[in-house]
Amino acid sequence: MHSLKIYCVLLLMLLLSNACTPIAHEPDLIAMPDSPFAIHPTFFPTWQAAGGVAQIGLPLSAPLWLNGQLVQYFEHARLEAQNNRSPLRTNGNVTIHTHTDDWQTRIPAEVLTLEPAPQRAQIILERPASNRGMARVGPLQPVVVRLTIADYAGPAELQLYDAHLRLVDTFTPDVQDGQAEVNVLPRGAPGPQWALAVVAGQLAGASSALFNLEPETDIQTGWAELDALYPTVRGFMEQCVVSYKLDGTLVRGYRSPDNPLLWLRDHVYQGRGFRYFERDVTSLLDAFARAQFPDGSFPDVLAYPSRGSEAKRMDTESDLEFLFVQGVYDAWQMTGDDDWLRTKLEPMRRGLAYITSDPLRWDATHQLVRRPYTIDTWDFEYGPTTISPDGKPAPRHWIDEQTIWGIFHGDNTGLAYAMELLARMEEHLGDTDAAAHWRQQGQSVMQRLNTLSWNGSFFTHFVPLEGPLDAPGVDTDAQLSLSNAYALNREVLRFRQGYDIVGTYYQRRDFERAFAEWYSIDPPFPEGSFGMGGAKGERPGEYVNGGIMPLVGGELARGAFRYGLEPYGFDILARYATLVDLSGTSYLWYYPTDGSPGISSLDTLATDGWGSSAMLGALIEGAAGIEDRSRLYRNITLSPRWSAAPDVNTARVVARYGPSAAYVAYTWQRTPDRLHLTVTGTWEQARLRLLLPEDAGKTVTLLINGAPAPTTIEQLVSSRYVVLDVTGGDVELEVGW
Repeated sequence: MHSLKIYCVLLLMLLLSNACTPIAHEPDLIAMPDSPFAIHPTFFPTWQAAGGVAQIGLPLSAPLWLNGQLVQYFEHARLEAQNNRSPLRTNGNVTIHTHTDDWQTRIPAEVLTLEPAPQRAQIILERPASNRGMARVGPLQPVVVRLTIADYAGPAELQLYDAHLRLVDTFTPDVQDGQAEVNVLPRGAPGPQWALAVVAGQLAGASSALFNLEPETDIQTGWAELDALYPTVRGFMEQCVVSYKLDGTLVRGYRSPDNPLLWLRDHVYQGRGFRYFERDVTSLLDAFARAQFPDGSFPDVLAYPSRGSEAKRMDTESDLEFLFVQGVYDAWQMTGDDDWLRTKLEPMRRGLAYITSDPLRWDATHQLVRRPYTIDTWDFEYGPTTISPDGKPAPRHWIDEQTIWGIFHGDNTGLAYAMELLARMEEHLGDTDAAAHWRQQGQSVMQRLNTLSWNGSFFTHFVPLEGPLDAPGVDTDAQLSLSNAYALNREVLRFRQGYDIVGTYYQRRDFERAFAEWYSIDPPFPEGSFGMGGAKGERPGEYVNGGIMPLVGGELARGAFRYGLEPYGFDILARYATLVDLSGTSYLWYYPTDGSPGISSLDTLATDGWGSSAMLGALIEGAAGIEDRSRLYRNITLSPRWSAAPDVNTARVVARYGPSAAYVAYTWQRTPDRLHLTVTGTWEQARLRLLLPEDAGKTVTLLINGAPAPTTIEQLVSSRYVVLDVTGGDVELEVGW
């Protein structure tokens, strides 16, 4: 009996020894004198018949199990045996996959360098299952990966690589009865994700396409109306698209809420919304560049031949040149296309040269942009309805001897912003001298504007150039016009200015007077001050003469988040989200008293892309806090502000640019004494700013990827942010108090 036990033990040891013999040391592998790797006998006949070393090359890897098939890499091709049954032997058909020039940049180096394990591992995505090829998975959406290693029990390692072959996660499951399940939060570069199974430092199997990481813009917080805002706004905007051929070239853009044509102003401002899904963000800007006039100025509206419309500029407009620069910058952010950007440098430079030198647009005395007396950025002058050159009653869209000239703040904050944006683009393309010039010019514009127009709380609507302004029936010094809200997000204000503008709007919030304080101008002008030829806007509370505009609310909310008034930002978003949830519509403007929608013409849409885009910008850039400081989300500022949101304790946010795969994704969680933040994406540098809850203690601790780190606190009024700079594209933070 004793000898029988010894015999059984020896037999078991012999079997285990044979089971653990690596493929590379199998006696039937065919050694190659000029390579450290031998050829598997299944591949040798095919390799030899196809030309051997001369055509297929020497082996670059050991035989390995990839996607459940026996595979071996050679210098010029990958050989794959189909319908394998045994982990070490196969007589299946062999296929040859010729390499492309960059093939080694599309597989992890470990596939070619790790020794093969004796075990055969399969790696599959257990959940979510897909019946149509590779499963599509969103970043930081939990998935379950099953690791199967037949007849094995013990430790293993699961390595996950993103589409750029960056190692993004490593797990060490304990395999029992040949099985292990691993919970994974997908992250990293979009596209097919590699997975390697490693046992005792040897490669047991691999999957070249475990799942496809496909980021799509999404916000999930448990706040139903807020979570619905992105798909709702996208649905609105899909009804604002206009596409047609102009001079044989397709143009695609976003129309005015009240007009079916493509206006530069409407399209650019709607970029706050369509950036998250629109693929074509350049064709309309290309068309406007082609339509640029010889003096460097731009038309206001693009030609639309089938509607009998020609490219033209309203004489009263002085904002088109900075809008073109802003549009180009935004499109470049989304695409990252430097070659395209270079083609737009000259049109942008010519445009800014025009607006800062032409006597019609530039006031030489104040060194600021001038325009006729309009309501904020709109295109008709002060004065009663008159007769247009074509003999019809109309607003005053033209310049004549009755024109009242002055300085409007929005033209100049927009110009200063455009100069800063052009400086960034020039700097990126290598012209540091030009960048310094534009940056200094923009700062000088703001210094002069502040001296002339800043009244201590907001920018005075209009400063006349010839004598005092005579506008009976309204206190023009008290008028708060909508471009004050735009200025909040143009990066040209001192902190105190932004804070005061937001505070001024908040002080005018009076629900007995109006359902929202998002006035186009407040107080409005008396009836008839701006003649509209019978159209909406002549009376107070209509259109841009005091109507309530979501575009103002959106910019105001984004500004509230920026300037330390986060609860007010959430308040505005909540009111707008409720409005569209109840009505299923969004209009350019509303009557203040009863909130009924403003319908200006038969072309008015109930799916206003201008205002809804501004609100979406406030949600993603303000509340969710994702801001791009360069292009393709490579350098970001991330300021999740959910701590100021009522009843939000968890959030998952993804922001992805429509024309590219660039994205940022994070999960945020609040517990009674902790904030947890996990961030991934295509970013390389990030400034993280975590808003602390009001009840957080003064002493704060910080863990970065599990390691203690010093804390830096940024105070904005009563708001406290934990601030740190990180690199790399993935990070986990825990803040405690």
